Amino acid sequence: MTTDPMDQEPADPPPDLKIVAIGAVVVLLVVGWAAIGKDSFADVSGSALHWVLGNFGWLFVVAADVFLVLCVVIAFSRFGMVRLGRDDAEPEFGNISWIAMMFSAGMGIGLMFYGVGEPLQLYVSPPPGSDLHGSTAEAARAAMEYSFFHWTLTPWAIYGVAGLALAYAGFRKGRGNRLSAAFVPLIGERRAAGWPGSAIDLLAVFATVFGTATSLGLGTLQVAQGLDLTAGVKDTQTLRLVIIAALSAAFVASAFSGLNRGVKWLSTTNVVLAGVLTLFVLVLGPTVYILDAIPASLGGYLSNLLPMASETGAFTDPDWLGRWTVFYWAWWLSWAPFVGTFIARISRGRTVREFLIGVLLVPSAATMVWFCVMGGSAIRMDSTGEAALGKTVEEGAEAALFGMLDALPLGTASSWVAMVLVMTYFVTSADSASLVMGSLTSRGALHPRTWLVVTWGVLMAAVAAVLLVAGGLSSLQAATILVALPFALVMLALCWALVSELREDPGAGPPRHALHGLRDAVRAMVGDKVAEPKPTPGRENPGGP
Repeated sequence: MTTDPMDQEPADPPPDLKIVAIGAVVVLLVVGWAAIGKDSFADVSGSALHWVLGNFGWLFVVAADVFLVLCVVIAFSRFGMVRLGRDDAEPEFGNISWIAMMFSAGMGIGLMFYGVGEPLQLYVSPPPGSDLHGSTAEAARAAMEYSFFHWTLTPWAIYGVAGLALAYAGFRKGRGNRLSAAFVPLIGERRAAGWPGSAIDLLAVFATVFGTATSLGLGTLQVAQGLDLTAGVKDTQTLRLVIIAALSAAFVASAFSGLNRGVKWLSTTNVVLAGVLTLFVLVLGPTVYILDAIPASLGGYLSNLLPMASETGAFTDPDWLGRWTVFYWAWWLSWAPFVGTFIARISRGRTVREFLIGVLLVPSAATMVWFCVMGGSAIRMDSTGEAALGKTVEEGAEAALFGMLDALPLGTASSWVAMVLVMTYFVTSADSASLVMGSLTSRGALHPRTWLVVTWGVLMAAVAAVLLVAGGLSSLQAATILVALPFALVMLALCWALVSELREDPGAGPPRHALHGLRDAVRAMVGDKVAEPKPTPGRENPGGP
């Protein structure tokens, strides 16, 4: 009697020590190079980044568009009926906890860092080729549209593709919670379990390490800036290293408490604090302007989505595209194995349609509100002369949030709340990413060994620290783009594997042939005699003599 793989609980195999060793050694070599050979590291990474942006910027743009279109097509096709698990499986987490964990793991630190900084920067210096003057109403609209473009549907489509493929392979097919398991339709089970699968998992580990290190570095920059502005503690390299060490210690404590306690509790806390901060700014800030900005920005974003999604820098400024859109797409791609694995881990029992609609729409809607409240308030304050935030953002995006909050009542108190929120996002991101890397290096174990999770978290914090010391924000961005380039090809292959397997799933129902429907429509319009003429007498068998 055969056992349905969907009925089996995934086992927790031991760590794959070979993958762990190779991954750790490579990460340590990069850390050592950046720490000891600071100048050579900066020169090599800068040259490599220039080459990648000059030759492969188009690849990031096209790949991001493919992921978004594919998610929409799958969600509303017959494949949407497939359940991620047994046909009668129930979701492991409730909707509120599911959304909270998904949102916190996805881009919490980035939203804190760029929620005010990006709209304000693009308002002061509009995108090239837009023919807009800075600090105007038209520049404000374009700034909000690009912020929506960089932070809503497209990044969550990247996460959605990765998460769906992993959840399908793990819970529907029972292959385990590792990226290589989703490539079985392309390379076969034997190769997925051999060195080709190990190479895929290692590449996912490297992408996760450097992508998450970028987020941790941004969080550290913002906390240090907040302490400087609100508590008078001077922002120095030493302070940044102390912040990373302290928050990494908090992450270790969270890692020992497990997914259902540490990550779940911190994620819910993050959502509550973010909601309180949003409500605070909405009520005490330019309320009417914010409420006007939400539908106006949404409409502009949707109407200009195609032009923005097809911009490759061929007719504008490729350097600007590299600093903004390509960096974001690379950042989301490098986060894809981490966030994809994590949301797959918490999405057991949901249908494909429920999964994709939830992943695409819920975080995107919350992100739109966040940008309109935070970024819209900053733009309004600057345009009315209430606060000179345009000058503040010239010092860096990390200072923009605190400058905006300082212009509101209770500015010091709200700044402390913002700093606490950044710190809890830091811990949540480190905890979730380390859990994913532990799973990837443990043959897909849903509950990897705690020592392994902590090891990856410490290595990730070390990467963030040395990149900050080596070159700050520019060094973080360069590392993200370089690591994401090969992973973009892996993600495109993942799409192929996913679709090829969904087509054969009996839970999707019978295939609907578009040609049959077209043939019926033609017959209805022009008549059966025209669409399919009767054979002439004596010629009923055209193939005969």
